[in-house]
Amino acid sequence: MLSASGKSPDWGITNDHGTLRHVLLGRPDHFRWVEAGPLIGRTLANADRTGVRFDLKLAMAQHAEMVSIYEENGVNCHYLESDPVLHRNFFARDSSAMTPWGALICHMQLKVRRADHVSAIRFHQLNGIPIWNYATAGHFEGGDFNIIEPGRVLIGYSGERSEKEGAEQVARLVEAEGWEALTAPISREFVHMDGLIVPLADKLAVACVDAMEPWLVETIRGWGIELVDVGYAEARNLGVNLVALGNGKVLSMAGARDLNERMRAMGFEVYDPDMSMFTLGGGGVHCLCQALKRDDV
Repeated sequence: MLSASGKSPDWGITNDHGTLRHVLLGRPDHFRWVEAGPLIGRTLANADRTGVRFDLKLAMAQHAEMVSIYEENGVNCHYLESDPVLHRNFFARDSSAMTPWGALICHMQLKVRRADHVSAIRFHQLNGIPIWNYATAGHFEGGDFNIIEPGRVLIGYSGERSEKEGAEQVARLVEAEGWEALTAPISREFVHMDGLIVPLADKLAVACVDAMEPWLVETIRGWGIELVDVGYAEARNLGVNLVALGNGKVLSMAGARDLNERMRAMGFEVYDPDMSMFTLGGGGVHCLCQALKRDDV
């Protein structure tokens, strides 16, 4: 994978809100709704009442609209290989995590995703992206690796996806590089830390304060980070799970109506495509991507 100059891009991120240059996605060619945690479990359990049904054609169209937003904003999109066996690997957030030092290869717990790391390793090797380290002490997934600001990583674990042992191992690896790392337990219904808090801009993040432990909220605010509080009902439907594109632009989703209005009132340009096949199926736009390169801030 080469840039226009013919040189390999400078991979790595020091933050999750600077201008996004390269992003890793997947192709949902083999997507289907299966039991894969509390979010999709809620969808399937209530389907006879709500009438919602999976539609692959609609899912593909929604994903294509998301890709077009990245491309419209000059983001170079790269893809994990689609695989009928690894049929949820297009949720590219979780099988790896990008760091300033290279990729962290994760160790996923769900049986339907346990081998997703294979496609992540293959992608990074084929594209000359250094692999920094591997999560091996326990299960750990990329959605729980949250660079809250340069030099500081917030690491979550619910036990059902990431485990305490895996989270603490990753924290030690980060600390060995000279960065601060804080681990925190989260409720299983939010799956990963990026369902609870996501950076929006410098010293600014969206978060569901009501679903976070008070000590954690106090710590984050003690770092000088302002929190745009997202209501519990909106957050449990993945309202927090947005992507900062940089330059005052945000990739959100249609379901986060209240948050989208508030961000626009704050001066952000907000893209809000309908991603219902994915949010009902277990993940939002942040779950669907892994930043490969952002500008430093």
